[in-house]
Amino acid sequence: MPLKPVPELLTAAQNGRYALGYFESWNLESLQGVLDAAEKTRSPVIIGFNGEFLTSPERRVPERLSLYAALGRAAAETAEVPCGFIFNECPVESAVRAAALSGFNLVMLSNPGEALDVFTVRLASLVQFTHAQGVAVEAELGELPNGANGRLDTSRSALTDPEQAARFVAATQVDVLSVSAGNVHVLLGEPQDLDLDLIGEISRRVKIPLGLHGGTGISADSLLRAIRLGIAKVNFGSYLKLSYLKALRERLTSNERDPHRLLGMGGSEDVMSACRLAVRDAVLERIESLGCCGRA
Repeated sequence: MPLKPVPELLTAAQNGRYALGYFESWNLESLQGVLDAAEKTRSPVIIGFNGEFLTSPERRVPERLSLYAALGRAAAETAEVPCGFIFNECPVESAVRAAALSGFNLVMLSNPGEALDVFTVRLASLVQFTHAQGVAVEAELGELPNGANGRLDTSRSALTDPEQAARFVAATQVDVLSVSAGNVHVLLGEPQDLDLDLIGEISRRVKIPLGLHGGTGISADSLLRAIRLGIAKVNFGSYLKLSYLKALRERLTSNERDPHRLLGMGGSEDVMSACRLAVRDAVLERIESLGCCGRA
């Protein structure tokens, strides 16, 4: 079916006291795995790609953003459940604007190290531009700690201030506000609880849908309670990639040497099929905790 406006999907989630998962993809197999799980559970879902990764100067070859946009839109149009489509967490404003023109219907500009007043003005201009294209904007206020490499780095983290959040939303007119309330980027160890009092306070002051990045590292009970307080979107990425990599390693250590059986034939030996199914199963393990199953 055609892409659904993300504010419409998230407002329905907020009113229904459930959340949509943004299950991040990075290639065709991961994208199909996400859709397989969403269709199996009859869940509305947000699909998309990471803008920071796609525009990173470390990439050995430049990416064709329009190709990713076309892939996501085609995926949504073939899906049996409602989909939103995000270009996530990109610090390059020109790429965010290009994404808004190329087919994504939700974009997110990140602001590493930028003063809040400068970012607010820049973001308000972006929102005006994207809304004219029928594209919504997500922003994050506060900064999440990072748990990559098994170490929790809190040196640059900052919780979201509720009053500041209300002023920020009023000044920028963003459609989704993601918050820092005990969630952690790339937390691969023991899941952590959220600051539910803080989420409740933000929800009382900010009436647009709220989001949480770092869904992989949030404890199940804490996530459920946060959704009841107004969280309408939860991001998952690290957990999916770990599952994908596990399936990939297992297939590559098999005794099969026929390259066609390993790549492209789709049988039990096929690396691509195994990775798709691994992502599907990883999504299935997390999606029920969002309360969105059967809501499509």
